[in-house]
Amino acid sequence: NFATYNENDIDKGLEERMSIAQQVSSMVLGLRRQKSLKVRQPLSKIMIPILNPELKDQIEAGKEIILSEINVKEIEYITDEAGFLVKKIRPDFKVLGKKYGKLMKQISALINQFEQDDIRKLETEGKYILKLSDQEIEINLDEVDISSEDIPGWLVASNNKLTVALDIDVTEELREEGIAREFINRIQNLRKEMGLEVTDKINLGIQKHELINKALEKHKHYISAQTLTENLSLVNEIAGNSGIKFVEIDNNIKTHIQLNKV
Repeated sequence: NFATYNENDIDKGLEERMSIAQQVSSMVLGLRRQKSLKVRQPLSKIMIPILNPELKDQIEAGKEIILSEINVKEIEYITDEAGFLVKKIRPDFKVLGKKYGKLMKQISALINQFEQDDIRKLETEGKYILKLSDQEIEINLDEVDISSEDIPGWLVASNNKLTVALDIDVTEELREEGIAREFINRIQNLRKEMGLEVTDKINLGIQKHELINKALEKHKHYISAQTLTENLSLVNEIAGNSGIKFVEIDNNIKTHIQLNKV
């Protein structure tokens, strides 16, 4: 007998939390793509305006997944976004036009006059009552498009009730960690190319380059642990000719790596 499907068995709360975690992650990854910021480059934080305590709990529940997916150090919640985020609203003509026909022009004019508080009220309550000369019209959140303007040093994405701001400032410390992660990626690829077993230990020689030396010295133990390297040395010139590979970390960083099995 096949197991019968019971809708009550599905944890709706879990489903919703996972859905929000996915939304936040894909919004941030989209923002990264806008600025060509590779996922291996760590960033310091994202900021999320919280419209209700439930949203914060849902995000917190999926926080570890989100942070590891998007490679960001922390999530900061803001409860009062006034003065930080400037939102814009416009009516969804397709939806509202179908519903209200010739009243659409008046409705559109009223929506275009919305202040930040009006937008926040609509986002929080999910609906808003518009007063036309002789009647009241209720508009819903899914009948408008709300977007946020970018703030200097941040990128902002909005999606219905969710807004995410990504701090795109790459500090020297973050840049160095990003370089270390790029090297780990290249070394892992070289291990595969050489047909090494997952448990094989290696020795690594990396040719010095002014843009990487500090980062590699600083993250030497991390790189070694991630790549099963027993001995990692930064050298002026690679000696011998076995296991040498040319690697490109980005347009400005190209160097040679020598990788030999222990």
